[in-house]
Amino acid sequence: MEFFRIRRDIPFMRHALVFNVISLITFLLAVASLATKGLHFSVEFTGGTVMEVSYPQAADLEKIRGSLDRLGFPDASVQNFGTSHDVLLRLPLKQGVSSAQLSENVMATLKQDAADVELRRVEFVGPQVGKELATDGALALLFVCVGIMAWLALRFEWRFAVSGIIANLHDVVIILGFFSFFQWEFSLPVLAAVLAVLGYSVNESVVIFDRIRENFRKMRKASVPQIIDNAITSTMSRTIITHGSTELMVVSMLLFGGPALHYFALALFIGILFGVYSSVLVAAPLVMWLGVSRSNLVKPEKKDTTGGATV
Repeated sequence: MEFFRIRRDIPFMRHALVFNVISLITFLLAVASLATKGLHFSVEFTGGTVMEVSYPQAADLEKIRGSLDRLGFPDASVQNFGTSHDVLLRLPLKQGVSSAQLSENVMATLKQDAADVELRRVEFVGPQVGKELATDGALALLFVCVGIMAWLALRFEWRFAVSGIIANLHDVVIILGFFSFFQWEFSLPVLAAVLAVLGYSVNESVVIFDRIRENFRKMRKASVPQIIDNAITSTMSRTIITHGSTELMVVSMLLFGGPALHYFALALFIGILFGVYSSVLVAAPLVMWLGVSRSNLVKPEKKDTTGGATV
């Protein structure tokens, strides 16, 4: 489907160096923030107390957050669990306060606003569990990256695999950089969003890589920059429609999904924006600079020795 067609190719590769310098500066700023400020991990990673409470009527989550804020837990996670009557609370570790004491204090505070609130369960998440989750998350990220590289290398060739994974890691580091700089809470849903962005971004890269390979077969007299410019320009309509509609969905989730989905949607929003940017203006120039040529993608023609004709 095409809403519009651009007749002349846009010379993206002429400005590739400028875009990549911008990307490099953004990447280094993200790395610097991660190195100096780190990430603000949620209870799942740092350990803490998980409580489930139930109300006879629909729970007022904002009032519960306000109560926990007054109790000294401004970063507590409050979200519905199953129904609008049930609420899951995640509270960070507090020095000198046991899990039992903490749950008693929380229930006493919540009962001031709603005397009929009931405590369903209390669980303590130790720091060791959080460490294992962080390790498992890092391993998941590593395996996804290795899988993507292997798939791109098999489908195209090694230059595309290297370019694709650099562009994808660029997106991941920038998402983490945003979360580090603004100290937004990094939770399991955010980790899921980062992994989703990896898959989403590589899909866009593959669309452009496919068109580049196709152009090498069709545009025999064109230079490599002209081939890449044509590949990007010819996919512009599809890129705008696909990513525009996806971002609309993510923005809806960001605006109306509530606090439980806020950081998940935010990570997706940033990741999709930079995913499109990196696929077009990072991965494609890297393929060019790594020296891709027609001989890497198109098999040489065979000559019919019997008749002298080219097959």
